[in-house]
Amino acid sequence: MRARLALLVAAVSVLTLLAFLVPLALLVRTAAEDRATVRATADAQSLVPVVGTSDPATIRLTVEQLAADSGRPVSIYLPDGTVLGAPVPRTAAVALAARGQSLTGESAAGREVVIAVQGRPDGTGVIRVEVPRAELTAGVTRAWLVLALLGVLLVLIGLLVADRLARTLVRPIDALSAVSHRLANAELDARVTPSGPAELREVAGALNHLAGRIQVLLVQEREQVADLSHQLRTPLTALRLEAESLRDPQDAARVTAAVDGVERAVTGLIRQARWRSPAAERVAADAAGIVGERVAFWSVLAEDTGRAVTLDLAPGPFPVGVPADELAAAVDALLGNVFAHTPDGTPFTVRLALDDGQVVLTVADQGPGMPADAVRRGASAAGSTGLGLDIARRAAQAAGGRLELHTGSGGGAQVLLRLGPPAA
Repeated sequence: MRARLALLVAAVSVLTLLAFLVPLALLVRTAAEDRATVRATADAQSLVPVVGTSDPATIRLTVEQLAADSGRPVSIYLPDGTVLGAPVPRTAAVALAARGQSLTGESAAGREVVIAVQGRPDGTGVIRVEVPRAELTAGVTRAWLVLALLGVLLVLIGLLVADRLARTLVRPIDALSAVSHRLANAELDARVTPSGPAELREVAGALNHLAGRIQVLLVQEREQVADLSHQLRTPLTALRLEAESLRDPQDAARVTAAVDGVERAVTGLIRQARWRSPAAERVAADAAGIVGERVAFWSVLAEDTGRAVTLDLAPGPFPVGVPADELAAAVDALLGNVFAHTPDGTPFTVRLALDDGQVVLTVADQGPGMPADAVRRGASAAGSTGLGLDIARRAAQAAGGRLELHTGSGGGAQVLLRLGPPAA
């Protein structure tokens, strides 16, 4: 914007200066020519009494002295054809003046002033004074240079003023842009100080109001999620009591451990929904430890459903830029899809390795595969919520990675979760 405003002011200033300076430059040149012509005419007029009454010798001396003082060629044409002073052939202007008409005309060397002198007993004499072209343009170049420098100075002053005015517009716009980018990065406490013209102040106020409204709605949504999550504690408590009433101690311990895991997940969800700020600094998690823990958890269900689990876990630790609870939820979503979308007895493989600076988690099964748009939020062909892969996708994006869906060599689904390292 500053560049465009500067260009606009420069264009307007140049056009305005041209409209004034070009006629002024022509006027300066015309004034210089007229000034030289007036001086030459005055010199010629001073010779009229001498030419009209004196003899040729006196006229010659007077002409030579005037030519030496003025630096201009002076010629006197007597009626008998004698030429005194500068030996210049008779021109058309001299011939016209010999008939009694004084005039000023252009010549090859500049300008000639011709005056007819009547009253001589032998006829009409002619005085010719030539004004050199250098005298006609004396001082014009310097005056034009001064005008050009003045024009450049005015343009520069105009650009400086335009830049200062543009700053008063651009600075509030830059502030609005910076705050909007901060809001886009989930810094909902970012606010802009209204400044600049009234329109920009109104936009700043609207942006602040929008940010505050988003913050309020987000808090309300978190409270609602926390309330809904808290409601799960009642059936979990009932399930714990049922587990404790089991006769087999091993079954009771296993079910109770599962209930404890679910309760911890619900507690984490409540804590995350209520106290975690959008701009909170992310904590690095060890992908190797979390993947090993979650695979061990799901291995019990895999054994009950006759699924062979192959775990290829590279020696860690593998720190990634995503919180541990989000990574655990993503791993659970990927493993849960295997159990939800493949028949019992379908083997699957979990592999964790380091590839090009990223931690790559691969979950591959030998089931019927999955559609390409399965990662779309809410999309499910098996009657589930359709949120599992989207949870994994958002966890990968939070860690600077991505989620990839492929078809394995055996025709089953192969899901790759690429996770970047924690931010410096």
